[in-house]
Amino acid sequence: MRALQIEQGCTIGKNASCDIVVRGMLTGKLQARIVRENNAYYIEDQGGIVATLVNGSPITRFGPLTEADQIEVGMTTIRIVRGGGAAQASVVASQAAHAPPQIAQPAHLAPWASPSPLAQPTQPPQAPASTHVAPSLTARVAALTPAGSLEPAAAGRSLSAVPALPVTQPSPGASGDATGRPQPFLDTRLPTRTLYAKRSAAAALPIAPINSPLGIELRKQAHMKVIAALDLRRLNVARMEEDELRNTVSAALDDILNHDRSFHTTDVPLATLKKSVFDEIIGLGPLEELIADSSVSEIMVNCHNEIFVEQDGRLTRSPVIFTDDRAVLGAIERIVAPIGRRIDESSPMVDARLADGSRVNAVIPPLALKGPSITIRKFLKRKLQGDDLIQFGSVSPDMLEFLHTAVEQGANIIISGGTGSGKTTLLNVLSNYIPDDERIVTVEDAAELQLSQPNLVSLEARPANMEGKGAIPIRDLVKNCLRMRPDRIVVGECRGGEALDMLQAMNTGHDGSLTTLHANTPRDCIARLEVMTLMAGLDLPVQAIREQITSAVDLIVQQSRFSCGSRRVTHVTEVSGMESGVITLQDVFVFKEEGFGEDGKIRGEFVPTAYVPDFYQELIRRRIPVNTDIFTRGN
Repeated sequence: MRALQIEQGCTIGKNASCDIVVRGMLTGKLQARIVRENNAYYIEDQGGIVATLVNGSPITRFGPLTEADQIEVGMTTIRIVRGGGAAQASVVASQAAHAPPQIAQPAHLAPWASPSPLAQPTQPPQAPASTHVAPSLTARVAALTPAGSLEPAAAGRSLSAVPALPVTQPSPGASGDATGRPQPFLDTRLPTRTLYAKRSAAAALPIAPINSPLGIELRKQAHMKVIAALDLRRLNVARMEEDELRNTVSAALDDILNHDRSFHTTDVPLATLKKSVFDEIIGLGPLEELIADSSVSEIMVNCHNEIFVEQDGRLTRSPVIFTDDRAVLGAIERIVAPIGRRIDESSPMVDARLADGSRVNAVIPPLALKGPSITIRKFLKRKLQGDDLIQFGSVSPDMLEFLHTAVEQGANIIISGGTGSGKTTLLNVLSNYIPDDERIVTVEDAAELQLSQPNLVSLEARPANMEGKGAIPIRDLVKNCLRMRPDRIVVGECRGGEALDMLQAMNTGHDGSLTTLHANTPRDCIARLEVMTLMAGLDLPVQAIREQITSAVDLIVQQSRFSCGSRRVTHVTEVSGMESGVITLQDVFVFKEEGFGEDGKIRGEFVPTAYVPDFYQELIRRRIPVNTDIFTRGN
C-alpha cells in the first residue's frame, strides 16, 4: 500500500516520469490523469491497450471522484481519500498485505494554506525562500497494488505547470495526529531539509491581479458558471450568430458577476474579470490584447502560463497567461474550426489563419510535451509598400528600383531566407509590381499573401480529414494552376516536390513567377532547390536538375534577420549560367556589415557590385528603357 499526497492532480502510467508508475505490458506510457477542477477531482483516460476502469466500467472521463469510487489500472487499484491531513485518511485492502511496507514520498507540497475554495491558487504566490510553511493537503491518492508494480514519483516534484517555491519541511513527529489518535498511514513526511524546486520564468515577471492565483481561480469559477447558466437555459450556442452569442454571454456574465458576492474582491476589478472571462469564452482569451497591440509582430505560446512576444524584432516574456491547458485548447479550436481545419490526437499539428489573415501554427500533446502550443505571426493591418522597406532599412532605393523593374518585366525570382526573416513580407511588396492586366494564381499552405490585382485566383492547400483522406498538397495545386491560364504563378513557400513543378512552370512560359524557400545564402538556396526537386520522386540526374534551375531562375533575393532583430536584404544575386556542371552566381547588390551601433542595431550599407545582370542587358537589347546608373552609384 502506498499513499501519495496531491494538490492539483497526478499522472498514472508506466513511464518513469508519471507520478504513479504502474508496470504492465498493456498499460500506456501515460495511461490516465487525475485533474482538479472547481475543488473536485476527475480522472481522464489518456490511452493504452488496457482500459482505465472506474467501479468496474471503462471510462474516458469520470468525476467528481468520491471515496467510494475504485479506479483500476491493470492489477493496480487506486482510491481518492479526502481529508485535511494524513491522519484523516484511511484505506484498507487485501493486496496491501502482500507488499512490503515502503514510505511513499509526497508528489506535491503546496506552500500555502487557504481558508476558502476561491482562495486556493493554481500557482504559488511570491514568498521568501526561507519561509517555513506547513503543507496544505486537500486529497490523497492511495494506490493498492502487488509488490513491485507501483512506484511513487520523486519527492517534491510539482504536479501543476507552476513549480513550487522552496519549502522547509518539518521533521517527523509522533505517529499520531494533532489529537493523539494513531495514524493509519505510514509517515510520508521527509526529514528536515529544504526542497528547491525548479522555478518557472513566469515567477520573475510582475503578475497582474487578474493573473494572480486568486484571479485565475475567479476566472475559472466565472467561466464554469456561465457555461452552466447557458446549459440550464437550454441554449444551442452552436446555432447562434456571432453578435447574438456575444450578447448572450455578456448578459450571463453580468448577471453572475453582479449577484455572486464571491467575485467581489478588492484585488480583481469586476470589469477586468468580465473582459478576461468573455475573451476566453468567445475569443482567444489573453491573446486578444496581444493581437490588438500593434507593436507585437509575433505571439508564441509555449504552454498555458508561458507566452512570449516579438516586439521591434526582440523576444520578450509577456505577463499575460491562460488559466490552464484547456483554455489554450479552446483557443486553438476557435481558430481552426471556422476554416475547416481540425486538431486532435490523430492530427496534433495544424496550420491555420485568423480572420485578419495572421498565420497560426498549433501543436498539442502528445507532440507538445509542455502543453498545447500556439505560434501566431500577425497580419499587418496596413499593406506595406516599397517605401516602407526603405524606411525600415531593409533595402536601398537602388535595390528596390532594380527589383521593381525585374518583377514588372517578368523575371523569375526566388526569395530566400531563414525563419522570421521577412520573406513573405518582401514577397507581398514585390507582388505589388505585377501589372494589373496579368492573371495571377497564388498557391499557399495557409493564405498570407495580400495581392490587390483584379485578375487574381488564390488557392490554399487542404489537410487530410479524420479518415486520413482528402488531403490536397501544394504540389497538386501547382500542377492544377497550370490549367488555369496564369500569366504569373506565386507560390507562398516551396518545401518539397512542388519545387520541380514550379521550375517547370517557370520554364514553360510563366515568366515573372515568384516563390520563397528557407536557405541561409544564395548558394544554399541552389542546393536546397536541387534537394527539393529530388523530393518529387523522379530519378533525375543532378545535371538535368541544375540545367532546369539555370534556365528557370533569374534572381535570388536573400533576406536575413540579424541578432538585433533587424531584417535586411543581404544579397540580390543573378543565376548567370553553368560552368563545368556547377551553377554560377553573380551578386548584383550586397549588404556590407559595419558592426553594431550604440543602439545595438546592425550597421552597414547596401552597395552595388558594378555588375550589370544579363537580365538587364536583354532588356536593353529589346530597347526597353532601364536605368543602369544604379549599378555604379557609390563605386
